[in-house]
This record gives sequence, C-alpha cells and structure tokens, in this order.
Amino acid sequence: MSSSLSSEADFEHMFELAPVSLWLEDYSALKQLFDRWRAAGVSDLRAHLAQDSARVRQCSAALKVLKVNRRTLELFAAENQQVLEANLDQVFRDDMHDAVFHELAALWSGQLEFSNQTVNYALDGRRLDVQIRARILPGYEADWSRVLLSLEDITAQVRSASQLRRSEQYARDLFEHSPVSLWVEDFSAVKSLLDGVRSQGIDDFKTFITVHPEFVTRCMQEIRVVDVNQQTLRMFGASSKEMLLNNIGRVFRGEMHESFADQLLDLWEGKTFQQREVVNYALSGDAVHIHMQFSVLADHLADWGLVLLSLVDITARKKAEAYLEYLGKHDVLTQLRNRAFYAEELNRVTRKGPWPLSIIAIDLNGLKVVNDEQGHAAGDSMLRRVGEVLAKAVDPPACAARIGGDEFTVLLPGMDERSAFALQERILSMLDLNNQFYPGQPISLAMGVASCRSGDMVEAAIHRADQAMYAEKIRYYQEKGVDRRQLS
Repeated sequence: MSSSLSSEADFEHMFELAPVSLWLEDYSALKQLFDRWRAAGVSDLRAHLAQDSARVRQCSAALKVLKVNRRTLELFAAENQQVLEANLDQVFRDDMHDAVFHELAALWSGQLEFSNQTVNYALDGRRLDVQIRARILPGYEADWSRVLLSLEDITAQVRSASQLRRSEQYARDLFEHSPVSLWVEDFSAVKSLLDGVRSQGIDDFKTFITVHPEFVTRCMQEIRVVDVNQQTLRMFGASSKEMLLNNIGRVFRGEMHESFADQLLDLWEGKTFQQREVVNYALSGDAVHIHMQFSVLADHLADWGLVLLSLVDITARKKAEAYLEYLGKHDVLTQLRNRAFYAEELNRVTRKGPWPLSIIAIDLNGLKVVNDEQGHAAGDSMLRRVGEVLAKAVDPPACAARIGGDEFTVLLPGMDERSAFALQERILSMLDLNNQFYPGQPISLAMGVASCRSGDMVEAAIHRADQAMYAEKIRYYQEKGVDRRQLS
C-alpha cells in the first residue's frame, strides 16, 4: 500500500513540475456526442461539422478539464486552475477553431492519440502558438474519461519561421519586381571546363580560345539559367520564363560570342565580379544594348554554383550617343559629312596618304536669289537635293562634305585627276536625273578639280580646285547675263 501511495505521489510531482504544459481532461461527453451522431447516420464528421459551426463549439463544450499543472498556469497567465477554467472561452477562440477539425477527426476515426499545431490565447491577451500532443490513457479507451494533453509553446519558433517566410517573400518580391533585369545562373559546369583546361597545363588561355573558339561555344551551352525576373521578360519580349529559356539561343548570339570570350578570360584570371557592355537580342530580333554586371555570389566562390547577373538596357543611351556622334560628323541638312569631319579627314590624308589625292571643289549656283525670292525653306530644299546627288554619286573611300553655306568638297584619296574628272561627270549625270525628278527650280553646280601626290602639295591643290570652281562659277553667271556679286 505504501508503495502504491509513493508511486501516486511521484506521478503527482512529475505532473505538477513537468516543464511543459500538461492537461488531464475528461472526453467522455465528447464520445457520447459522437456515438449519438453515428446513431443518427453521420459518417463524414468533417462535412457534418462544416454544415453548422455551432457543432464545433458543442464538441469543445463537451471537454472537461480535470487538472492542469504549474507550467500551464504560468503559460496562460492564470492565478489558479479555477480562474483558468472560468475563462476557457478566452483561451480557446478565434483561429483555434480552424485547427480543431484535425483533432476531432482523429478521435472520430478511432485513433487513441493525435498531435496538432494550433493557437490558444493567454488570459493577458497573448497569442500562443502551441504544439498539442494528446493520448487517451490506457484503461480508458472505452469511455475516453481520461485524456492527457501536453502543450508545447512554439510561439517563438512560429514567429521566427513566419519572419523568415516574410524575409524570403520580401527578397523574392525585390527580385521579381526589380526595375533591372536579373538572372540567377549556375556556372559550375563552366568552372569545371576551365579547371580541366588548366589541368592540361594550358597557361595562355587567350591564345587557347583563339585557336579553339568551339570551347567558348561549349562554355556558353553549359550555363544553366536558374531564374529570371519580370523585368527580364519585358526587356526581351517574352510572355513567360519558359518562353524565354526555350529560346535562349535567340537572345545570346552574334557578337555575344566575342563578349563571352572576354568574360571567360576574366574568369580564368580570377575576376568573379565583372562589368561590361554587351549586345543581346530580344525575341523580336531587335538588338538590345546592355550594361551587364556579373558576380559570383560569396557562398559559391568555390564552385560558381550561383551567379547573379544584372542587365540594364542602355539601348536608348547608345542610340543617343550614336546620334550625337553622327551629328558631330554630319551636316544635318544634307546628311553629308560636315566641315569638322572634312578637316579631320584632310589632316589624316595629308599625314598618311594614300596618294595621289584628288579634290573636287563644288559650289551651288544661285542659292542667294532663291533664298531672297522664295525664302530659306526653298534654299534648304536645294541644299538637300545637292546632298542627295553627292550621296548617290560618291562612294567610299571618297568623302563628300558640306563645308559652308553653299560650298561642298569631295576628297578622293588614292585617286588621280583622271578618276576625279570621271567622278565629276557622274555627279553631273546624277544632277541631271535629280532635276528631272524635281520639276521647277533646277539646281546647278560649279565644280573645280585638282590633284597632288604628297602632303606638302595638298594646300596648293585645294587652292587650284577652288580657283577652277570659281572660274566655272563666273562662266555660269556670264552665260546667265547677271552680276555674280548680286547672286553669291
């Protein structure tokens, strides 16, 4: 008898001092309720409970708390068991009912134990995430009058997991909705290929890829794209990630091979962070000029298993730069080269040749009278037509430039005077066609030709061409019977 009393006392101490919340409850009323429902023909408990939310509360009301331990009172901020029992409606409420279906379904199906994660509330209002484990005690299987439940407070873990999920979602949102195209790629196979080449004793990698361009192609094929964001799809005109990745060969082509060769060379030299400008292609076929930033992530420097690329579309900037460069070298009105380019080209030819150099000096006749009588718009139209004629007649390496208001020059490096006169005839032929195409005001050009065979003779040749052009211009005005000084 004393041994039995001692065992009961030990159990009481273990129950009371357990580090987890323990509840001894009587579920016999719940079993009786289940038995009545079964007798009434209920077979699907979940459907039965879903039909009327009051039935869940009826199940909860059938549970009777017999005893709780000290840890339970601490956890739920209850002064004693009587206070806790009097306020169970504050403990078991709100989202707890969403989880109780699992517990009731386990008991309905005949299970003697169950576990579940649910939500309770302390009497001071704290929300508690708890892990419940329950067991119908041996000897009470028939009536469920003794059920032992343990509640483990996992609020901190749940909050940490929730915070981690929010952080991951935040990172995912930053990735997906970044205004910059982002690519996550796996370069581990590329690293293996480079390591393989290095192990063969190759140390001049630049020469190696020059001799073996197929190695560069193979490395490109071994890159595995892990993920791309929404801006990437917009940039390359893809409706989905699958569409983009299934057509990756249309994106990386052409001059990308050369750019990737430079990228491989940097990787060979240990540069795992790189920036460069490259050209990719949208699925529409349009070239996309890109500023690329490439970085092997710190945790993957050993294997290059995770690489982040950010791509900024600089196509508009490149077009603007090209247009500014064009403006710097071209005359906007006639589309011919401008005086600055002419001076630069003349200086280059003077220093380096090729020789002989021929020059055609050209002046548009009658521009002043057109400007005075018909307005500058009509005069500009005539200048544009001269540009059309010279653009059609003059082919590289010859250079046609507008060097003043109505003054033009054609530089012909490597061409003798005979070739220059032949080009002059071609210009006149094109001029005749142009005048036929534009009825009304015909355009007339005065031209002078000269040649030289060395740099020290260039200035004299230009002067001779100008003099020949002016002589032609004087003849033109004499034939017209007008004073040249009034029409310059």
